[in-house]
Order: sequence, then structure tokens, then C-alpha cells
Amino acid sequence: MNSAEELRFLVLAAQREGNRILLDLLRPLGVSPSQAEVIRVLADHGPLSLVDLGVLLVCETGSPSRLVDGLVAATLLERMSAVEDRRRVILSLTDAGREKEISIREVEATLHGFIEQLLTTAEIASVNATLHKFVSGRPAGIAVVKRSATPVQH
Repeated sequence: MNSAEELRFLVLAAQREGNRILLDLLRPLGVSPSQAEVIRVLADHGPLSLVDLGVLLVCETGSPSRLVDGLVAATLLERMSAVEDRRRVILSLTDAGREKEISIREVEATLHGFIEQLLTTAEIASVNATLHKFVSGRPAGIAVVKRSATPVQH
């Protein structure tokens, strides 16, 4: 295996292991990592249209309709018609969704603490810089950059 191939598999392995840990931590909350990401994006940047939400998601390529449908059915999100265009749907968190988001932040803090125990601040910065190069200009990389911008305060 050459070093580029090893990098590819290490990135995939790290993503899978991180997702497994996150899945285990989220299981008591009854949400998947993808659903948790939708809730966090709406908490930080919402209310949003479905299209605007999709641009900010890393977990989902294309339209997040299926994810949104499940979260609406679970009464964590609500759909409303946009004031300026009644055909456009705006998504926002319900009270239950805002409560769930607080628990999701706690789970994420636990995961981030685990990462910070494994790696030094300098190592995290180095890996982040390398991975930013890897995803630069790609949809998921663009979503990460947009998400790192200052969130909307409600």
C-alpha cells in the first residue's frame, strides 16, 4: 500500500470509528449522527429553507428531505411557509428540538474531549489544515467552511 492509499483508508477508518462512537453516544437520545447534524445546523444557522440547510450539511449529499421528514415526524422540526413566498418552506426547531439540541451539544462535547485527550492542540491543527486542503472546493469542504462562520444568534 502506498502512502496516498494509506491516507485514504486512514481517513475512512477515522470517519467510521468517529461515527461509531458518536452513534453510541447519541443512541440514548434517539437520534442518528445525521439527524443530530441537522438539529445542530438549524440551532446555529436557522431557520433555513431545505436548500439552505442542504448546503450546510456534511452528512448528506443532495437533498436532506428524508432526514427532515423523520425529524418533523418526531416533532423536533417544523415546516412553515416563508413570509415572502408562501411556496417556499422554512425549517426551524420546535421546543422539543431545542431541548434535544442541548443534549446533542453535551454528546458532542464528550466526543471532542475524547479527541482532545488523544491529540495535542498542535496535532489537531495540523490534521485540520491537511484535511482542509483535501476537501477544499468540494461540497462537504464548502459546508465545513460555511459552518465555521459565525452562527446566527437567535
